Amino acid sequence: MIPRDSQERQLLIAEHVLGLLSPEQAAEVERWLEQDDDAAQLASHWQAHWLGAAEVLEPEPLPPGLWQRIERQTAEAGTRRRPFWQALWQSPSLWRTVSAGLLVAVVLLLGPLRVPAPVYTVVLQAPGEAASPGWRITVSDRGDLQLTPLADSEYPVDRSVQFWTLADPEQGPRSLGLVNPGQPLVLPASRVGDVESGQLFELTLEPPGGSPADRPTGPVLFIGRAVAL
Repeated sequence: MIPRDSQERQLLIAEHVLGLLSPEQAAEVERWLEQDDDAAQLASHWQAHWLGAAEVLEPEPLPPGLWQRIERQTAEAGTRRRPFWQALWQSPSLWRTVSAGLLVAVVLLLGPLRVPAPVYTVVLQAPGEAASPGWRITVSDRGDLQLTPLADSEYPVDRSVQFWTLADPEQGPRSLGLVNPGQPLVLPASRVGDVESGQLFELTLEPPGGSPADRPTGPVLFIGRAVAL
């Protein structure tokens, strides 16, 4: 049965990725992953996590004659009863328990595995000129924003260029500050706020020091909408 607790779900998916579940449990988790996009994405991140950990390990060559000893011991095991400690040591259930304990320790030490937030990009173009990009916006998974000029543009020296965003039409546009023409701008997530697909960004030409109102008052220079990557 799929647990409801989020941390238990993460552990279950991690055990599934490592192949520690019984065939019945694995089949149930596979059905769950097919129906739950968030769970499937978390499984992909666990796979990348363990693959990344495996890549930093140096390959260790097998000792000479190892396979011959394994074959000989396997043949002998069929003719005599194994000691209790040996049966316990070779028990898959023991190693499932140990591995699950290690997973719990990893989660407790490092915290729950978090699915990264979306990354967004915006190409700001002059209105009516789709082939004339002027600025590019990138928003990292931490929410930081970088505004980068793509072309040289001339602006009146007695005017200011102001940066705006519009997520909810009912709340209206929100100023992100003034922009120095031709120079990149970096804003922290606390200043940018939440970003979503389709969110509007624009640069407008305003009086010196910026718009006298809480909305754009001058012409739109460049405009574009956020696209999730």
